[in-house]
Amino acid sequence: MPRKFFYVISLLLIFFCSNILAGETIKLASLEWEPYIGPKMPDGGYVAEIMKEAFKRNEKTVLIDYLPWARAVKMTKDGDYVGYMPEYYSEDLKKDFILSISFPGGPLGFFKKKTTKISFKTLEDLKPYSIGVVRGYVNTAEFDAATYLKKDEAKDDLTNFKKLIVGRIELIVCDKNVGEHLLKTELKESAGEVEFVEPALENKDLYLCISKSQQNGQKIIDEFNAAIKQMTNDGTMQKILDKHGIKK
Repeated sequence: MPRKFFYVISLLLIFFCSNILAGETIKLASLEWEPYIGPKMPDGGYVAEIMKEAFKRNEKTVLIDYLPWARAVKMTKDGDYVGYMPEYYSEDLKKDFILSISFPGGPLGFFKKKTTKISFKTLEDLKPYSIGVVRGYVNTAEFDAATYLKKDEAKDDLTNFKKLIVGRIELIVCDKNVGEHLLKTELKESAGEVEFVEPALENKDLYLCISKSQQNGQKIIDEFNAAIKQMTNDGTMQKILDKHGIKK
């Protein structure tokens, strides 16, 4: 065999083997949802670090693209991404996605202006009010099914907070941690005007959704679930929560 040909074959073998050792790349879609996840957060935020660690334990690398939420869900459904996260649980999602086991999230509820007097015992009590929601979000089963409520859609939570502050809507549905983070970072001048309405509607866990269009989707979820259980048992999950200041 000519020396030059042998050299080329050797380089190709090295390249091929290095790719095998590097493992598969899993392409996920998400949104900027600080403090849980976002490109400006340390290590991408709590959820991004969970994703990277769980897939690393299965010798896979994670690549996360940040998109408007409705687009992230649709593009994953269409097969442009292997999966998307972080999602709330909904039975309807199972038509198009394979859901992982849960990992910790936070309380979901309403924010309002402090000067607005609103109290309620049931969702029926909120009929008079305009409520900001994010397009494509899963909230709670009861709230999402409540067609009698006046829901005003926006592209993201920040837009809803701005609309709330100027009086275009009277309530918004938002994760408490996300809302308080936005008030501290993006809306400092108005932070004192807004409050979370206690009690929360629900304490929501988070999920990874893998598109059913992926041929090996169930295998990906099974491996991810095993890693999440392992991380919970060995204390890694709690360490990441503590590192990012996320309270369960």
